Amino acid sequence: MKTEITQAIHVFEEHHGLLRTHEALALGIHPRALYHMREEGLLETLARGVYRLTTLPDFSEPDLVLVSKKIPRAIICLISALSYYRITTQIPHFVYIAIPNKSRKSALDYPPIRYFWYSDTTYHTGVETIDINGCPVRIFDIEKTLADCIKFRHKIGVDVVIEALKMYWRRRNTRIDKLYEYAKINRVEKILHPIMETIVSE
Repeated sequence: MKTEITQAIHVFEEHHGLLRTHEALALGIHPRALYHMREEGLLETLARGVYRLTTLPDFSEPDLVLVSKKIPRAIICLISALSYYRITTQIPHFVYIAIPNKSRKSALDYPPIRYFWYSDTTYHTGVETIDINGCPVRIFDIEKTLADCIKFRHKIGVDVVIEALKMYWRRRNTRIDKLYEYAKINRVEKILHPIMETIVSE
């Protein structure tokens, strides 16, 4: 058993300390090793069927990592993305994710999630992969996030959108041309323009 446990720990470490049950089994970890590691406190259950080595440091964004691991098609968006980019004072009470049209919701019971269904074009545009403690997480880039916030302004709050645009404008590495490009794709260019005119003139 000690050999099995040692090998299992090594496999987990090679995958940033986080695996789903079926991934662990596919990588050669025996179910009894998983059970034993859980009983001995070597693994913690983050969600049903998702395990993490307890010997590793905590994730800086555990909810984003967990959702990305459990829902491979999820892209972090809207307020969750604003929070990651630090251009909002809002504290997300949900993980906001984009999924393709006609996709079903996940059975994940934690953390709480708000789903937004995106068309093929908007789902595949402006996506980047960030590294959170060695785990890949897909998220819309900052300009695409802002354009999406304008599109979904009635669902997240117009005040949230304006605050985010103001905080974005104060940054030194703004890409206004990129923001307008995404706004055009989202068909919100005419809404963005007067807001930005006001912000720039302040």
